[in-house]
Amino acid sequence: MHKTYILLLSTFLMSFYGFSQSTETNEKKAPNNWHQLDKIESGFNGISLDKAYNFIALKKLKSKRVIVAVIDSGIDTLHEDLKSILWVNPKEIPGNGKDDDKNGYVDDVHGWNFIGGKDGRNVKEDSYEGARVYHTLKAIWEGKDINEENLSAFDKKSFETYKKAKKKVVGDVNEEEITFLKTMYPTLISGDSILKIEIGKAEYTGNDLRNNNTINPAGKRTKSFILSICKANDNYDITNKQLLDEFDGQIRKGDDAKIAPKKYRGDIVKDDESNINDRYYGNNDIMASTPFHGTHCSGIIGASRVNNIGVNGIADNVRIMMIRAVPDGDEHDKDIANAIRYAVDNGARLISMSFGKDFSPEKRWVDEAFKYADKKGVLLIHAAGNDSKNIDSADNFPNPVFENGSGRANNVITVGASGDEANGGLTARFSNYGKSEVDVFAPGVNIYSTIPGGNTYGNASGTSMACPVVAGIAALIFEYFPALNAKQVKGIIEKSAIVCVEKVNIPGTTEKVSLSEISKTGAFANAYEAIKMAADMSAKLQLSKP
Repeated sequence: MHKTYILLLSTFLMSFYGFSQSTETNEKKAPNNWHQLDKIESGFNGISLDKAYNFIALKKLKSKRVIVAVIDSGIDTLHEDLKSILWVNPKEIPGNGKDDDKNGYVDDVHGWNFIGGKDGRNVKEDSYEGARVYHTLKAIWEGKDINEENLSAFDKKSFETYKKAKKKVVGDVNEEEITFLKTMYPTLISGDSILKIEIGKAEYTGNDLRNNNTINPAGKRTKSFILSICKANDNYDITNKQLLDEFDGQIRKGDDAKIAPKKYRGDIVKDDESNINDRYYGNNDIMASTPFHGTHCSGIIGASRVNNIGVNGIADNVRIMMIRAVPDGDEHDKDIANAIRYAVDNGARLISMSFGKDFSPEKRWVDEAFKYADKKGVLLIHAAGNDSKNIDSADNFPNPVFENGSGRANNVITVGASGDEANGGLTARFSNYGKSEVDVFAPGVNIYSTIPGGNTYGNASGTSMACPVVAGIAALIFEYFPALNAKQVKGIIEKSAIVCVEKVNIPGTTEKVSLSEISKTGAFANAYEAIKMAADMSAKLQLSKP
């Protein structure tokens, strides 16, 4: 998945091995809601949300409720700022163990979990798609003398995929780093167990650690390590769980180079993963044990704006349909395809998709789901990814380009992450980019939103956060101008975006270019300009009616 971007291990390892990484700082600290502010009025490079709502009030516009599907890791269904905006399946009777609406999913009250088992267990971590592909194809191609000129088109594609996966899985592994991580991991776990007891929380943040005065040696080491990561990221909302999950994931990546990954998903879900028509699997536990990412993204879109607590989401009349399909690892194509179809069939107008990977062995299934959403008028909004790479040339899935060469989906917006001078620059250093494949940039650095815990909030960064910012803008347009279709809303968001006149850094470098060199629009998404343009288009459509 497109991890919530925190430097985590990369920052620590760079310092450990003697490298340095400069971080830009600025005395002007961005406020928690900087992503919603107007640049002219506040100086922060946000989406001008208050101006959008002032325009709505001035025009005395009325909203119509919009269902937004969020395909993600899960959601805290008990969160004070989210429980009132959860989608409720009107045809399902909660907890009766029956499929009341006959849609194939029992008790799908707030959504569905495609990575759960009928026995109630849930997939938490999973392998990476590159490793799955590599070990599948290794048995076919490893050690063989291959003359590519003699291969069929199918075999040639298979062989090319094998070589690419081998390079990714085996070639990118730093054995010294993996050995170090394996050595350090038990020490961190030991210290973490002490800190959990002392702090009184199973999941604690860097802010909690600042107030902890442990004298336990293992606790001190773990505290020092976590706080160093928080400092490097200027984000003390990073949790012990996030960091240890990242540690575990990196160790698994190292193991993947030598050993075929475990069938984490298959052992729990127990469907026929080779059959896309086997769709009625999973369970209704949309919180499970990994709701951080989905909870944070959902709050950005639609956290209650009327309860005077916590944060305000972007859209004021939405219902969030959570579809759990993204583990700690790489999602499976079948689950994504079925998640999209579930969202479409159950009334979503748009789908927010903050996930991605380097390989897509069953891309045709996802392509068909994209086409199905397009046919039903559903807009798809996807995070560009957090690898500082040009996805015009580098693989990044899912994407709107159809595998069979028949064209591309035109109901998709791909979103890069922007920032602000106060938090590292106008382009996020981690964001993927692409003049052809990234449509627009939106705030994705230090975004404050809901996190699991019932009444807790914190910062996270990534194109994973920029994606729901744009989803929130799209939802706002659909609310107040429900006659507009998905393609019109896509066009409005892109055409109304604020063109960047300053030079920006190519993410991951210090090289300065125009934003138009690394994105299709060369612009930042803006709610106010989008709402104005939607109003104009809606009025013209009304006048054109006979």
